[in-house]
This record gives sequence, C-alpha cells and structure tokens, in this order.
Amino acid sequence: MHVTLANLTSRPIVALLAYAAWAMLLVLGILSLRGLMILGKQRRINEFPSGQEHGGGFYWRLNRAHANTLENLPIFAAIVLGGAALGVSSPRLAQLAEIAVLARVLQSLFHVSSPSSLAVTLRFSAFGVQLGCFAWMIVETLRLAAGA
Repeated sequence: MHVTLANLTSRPIVALLAYAAWAMLLVLGILSLRGLMILGKQRRINEFPSGQEHGGGFYWRLNRAHANTLENLPIFAAIVLGGAALGVSSPRLAQLAEIAVLARVLQSLFHVSSPSSLAVTLRFSAFGVQLGCFAWMIVETLRLAAGA
C-alpha cells in the first residue's frame, strides 16, 4: 500500500503524532529544568547520570514519565502503522487510539504530580487503560484485515 494524504490524516495517525508530541513535550520539560539547574549553578552540565535518580522528586518523576512514554511509543506506533499498512480503519479503532493518547497524558500527569499511593494507583489505572486500548486495537485491526 502506498502512503496517501488520506492515510496521514487518519485519526489513529494523528493520535500517534500526538503521542510523539507528548514525549517531546516531556523531554522539553526535562531539558528546561536541567537548564535552570545549570544556570543556577546547582549542577554542572555533566552531573546528570543516566539511569540513576538525581535532581528533586518532581524532576526525577518527570524523567520517569518521559521514559515510560518512550517505552510504549514503539508499541503504539507498530499498532497504528500496522493498521495503516493493512489499509484498515473504523470509528472504534480511531476512538481507541485517541483514548490511548489521553490515558498516556493522564498517566504522565499523575506520575509527575506526586509519589502518593493515590497518584500511583491513578497512574497504574491509566496505564491499564492504554494496554487495554492497545490489545483491543490489535484485535480490531486483525478483524478488519481479515474482513470479518
């Protein structure tokens, strides 16, 4: 199948782009906080060890929210692009893609807001919604591709 403008403006593709934009927004937040720490002489540019907790609680939770987003972006991309390559679409598939993005944003916001039990529960719930959407999208894509 060749890529057309119609493929690029489908709701799942737009949702995928929104997911990627969210990941970029999170990393811009990290870079902004790092810049402020460097400019405020709280840290030097080489004092941000990869994979090790550093910075304040909010800063570290923002790092983790970004990493979590990046961990799931390829899964979401594979599902959406797989559906696009198979030429399948449906209102349900579009809704699931949009709900998955909304759940990702909420998960990130819950993540950075607090380490409390309530925030962790809400974060985990939002993650569960995403996984449910991903699974349903796979089933829907395969069903549509099979012509069922």
